[in-house]
Amino acid sequence: MSQTIEGGCQCGAVRYSISGEPVFAAICHCSMCRRAHAAPAVAWAMYREEQVQFKNAQPKLYSSSPEAKRGFCGTCGTQISFTASFLPGLIDIAVGSLDNPEAVKPTLHYWYSKHLSWADFAGTLPRHPELPPFS
Repeated sequence: MSQTIEGGCQCGAVRYSISGEPVFAAICHCSMCRRAHAAPAVAWAMYREEQVQFKNAQPKLYSSSPEAKRGFCGTCGTQISFTASFLPGLIDIAVGSLDNPEAVKPTLHYWYSKHLSWADFAGTLPRHPELPPFS
């Protein structure tokens, strides 16, 4: 039996369920994620698009770069998702938007070359200066 987890935005307008395990989960330190979330880093869990079902409203989309779109609640602004042309068929879900963020544990850091010196945590996880190799 596969795991099903749920999550959504702060106000409840956008809700989702996810079936199965993530492709991987990681902590991103890139400047775009920092700005989008107003946070020093963002934990993401990557899934195949068919694993994620939005229940109520769909996230609003913002093209943060020519190849990437960020999904957020149009009511409360909670950041929910990230998709990109260089990751076809995949969607990142912000771990902090899960009802139980402890259910998905990051296994690595990426874009660590951009990390803030005062935001050093999860020290035992591997660190990749940019995107990790995808196999």
